[in-house]
Amino acid sequence: MQSISTEEPFVALAPATEAAPVRPKHKGSAQLFKNPVLERLSHTHIALPVGIFAATGIVSMYYGLTHGFMSGVSALGLFLVGLLAFTLVEYLVHRYVYHIPATTPGRAKFQYTMHGVHHEYPKDKTRLAMPPIITVFVASLLFFIFRFSFGSYAFGLLSGFTFGYAMYLFVHYAIHAYSPPKNFLKVWWTHHSQHHYRQDEVAFGVSSTLWDHIIGTMPSKK
Repeated sequence: MQSISTEEPFVALAPATEAAPVRPKHKGSAQLFKNPVLERLSHTHIALPVGIFAATGIVSMYYGLTHGFMSGVSALGLFLVGLLAFTLVEYLVHRYVYHIPATTPGRAKFQYTMHGVHHEYPKDKTRLAMPPIITVFVASLLFFIFRFSFGSYAFGLLSGFTFGYAMYLFVHYAIHAYSPPKNFLKVWWTHHSQHHYRQDEVAFGVSSTLWDHIIGTMPSKK
């Protein structure tokens, strides 16, 4: 009579594999939503979000100066601190949020919707920034966060931060929409192209390479 083993059978588990790199497509656009209204709202002209963030920065600076929350010298200092803070936030969000490891279906969907679609269609000019509705929400949220956190300093800091945001959107759009210039500005095009086409695990700065230098994520020259 054949004996029956009570031990659990050993099953070799296949090692987890990473998703294959997305091959960039320079024509067309991805469909993110089945709902035609949501799909339409996911596209925008770059001038709208750039204008909203630039206007937020201008209004914030003007209000802070005319209502006595800061003087000319302190306003400049707060503006520069806010601008520097944005470059760091830009780097961290790009690295740790937009490139979150797609270890679950939910994460994969989030990553693709937020940023993966841009890597697949890098020349899609209508998806290089958030839609106006979300832009207004983010600008408003930033105001309340800064006002609650920094009090009267918020107006100068927010001005620099939102100006940095507008600059980032414009630079990012220019990099993908226009050919590289034949001057010192070409460094932006080269740096971001390395991230898109050769080494997507480095070169996370877009409007500035400062934090890539400091943290050590500059692309390899090889």
